[in-house]
Amino acid sequence: MGNTLHQADIGVFGGSGFYSFVTKTEEIRINTPYGSPSDVVAIGEVAGIRVAFIPRHGKSHSIPPHKINYRANIWAMKELGVKRIISPCACGSLQANIKPGDFVVTDQFVDRTWGRIDTFCEGPSVSHISAAEPYCPELRSLTVKVIKDNGIPVHDDGTIVVINGPRFSSKAESKWFTQMGWHVVNMTQYPEVVLAQELGICIVNIALATDFDAGLVGNVPEVTAAEVMETFKKNSENLKRIMEPLIRQIPAERKNCRCEAKVVEAKFS
Repeated sequence: MGNTLHQADIGVFGGSGFYSFVTKTEEIRINTPYGSPSDVVAIGEVAGIRVAFIPRHGKSHSIPPHKINYRANIWAMKELGVKRIISPCACGSLQANIKPGDFVVTDQFVDRTWGRIDTFCEGPSVSHISAAEPYCPELRSLTVKVIKDNGIPVHDDGTIVVINGPRFSSKAESKWFTQMGWHVVNMTQYPEVVLAQELGICIVNIALATDFDAGLVGNVPEVTAAEVMETFKKNSENLKRIMEPLIRQIPAERKNCRCEAKVVEAKFS
């Protein structure tokens, strides 16, 4: 890994709208042992830092969440030398205090997907990665600070429940998620987060609340795809505001996390 002529320090999963603050952008195709990533990888610079972008759903948003090649996307980032990934996503709120437009820097996930390949470990060697703290604490702390500095409503932590999609939750499912105390619901964070862990890459999730899921918590009509996209556009503008300062402030060396160490420990466990 990491032998490609193209290199990057930080990876970002997001659409082409995020590229506006990037200079010297070039697009490259990467082949992986797991097939092709969602699209070409755009590599550019932010304050002299090399950043790689992959649109999860493809540039034209043509890949539904259950069909994304998560392994190829993460492997491509590793091939480029990426050590940290910023992973924003749209989400539905499950709690009344998380309003549309709020950001949530999640610290836990609950997997409710099915049929997705969620590991690189296919034998004969086997590793067991701890998922107790799936998101990098160093990146999480820094991300919360930058969001607050920019005056955007943010929740310091939260559990994201990941459903298979592409349909939204039923009211019964949404009620269950809320009663369990989970905070937001999304379709793409799993297995993205655990695959990054298996390769020793730090990852942080910024969940962008677009709606009150099935409408139960906010006592509003159930969500529609059109409403989600409209609010997501507004959230994306706020996201672009924080991306450059966040990337600038990520230290060159990892100091206060164990993301890379987990891989070493797993190999010798």
